[in-house]
Amino acid sequence: MKATLRRIGNSIGIIIPKTILDAWNMREGNALHVSVEGIFPGNRMAAHELLDEQKRKLAAAVAAGFTPRQIRAHSLANLHRWRESGVWVSAYDEWKRLLESPQDGALFAAMLGRDERATRLRQSAPYVGLLSREDVRRINEEATR
Repeated sequence: MKATLRRIGNSIGIIIPKTILDAWNMREGNALHVSVEGIFPGNRMAAHELLDEQKRKLAAAVAAGFTPRQIRAHSLANLHRWRESGVWVSAYDEWKRLLESPQDGALFAAMLGRDERATRLRQSAPYVGLLSREDVRRINEEATR
């Protein structure tokens, strides 16, 4: 559907047909998400936000199911294997420092935080392989609902 940009007071806007608003279950006063990808109901996250949240949920499942000692041992083993095979990125240096530190709070902040650093570090998480395939599949399926 095309929507024509119109002058509305001192601004420019569009009128969204009621049928679309009804399909989105939106009413006057509700928020819409506006980005370069389009206009969506306010409760819709951008694709990268959904992926970030999914990775945080995977990290939360690891944190809930394993002790800091288990997470450190498994992650450091992964990092060692990756370095030996020539697969290394700068985020692994940060993870290695976190994992070798005795501070559990710093480790969990990186795994579970919503700040830019934690989000970036979760893109290269070294604790992969701790969760069962079934658990990963379940979390991934929940993220697509």
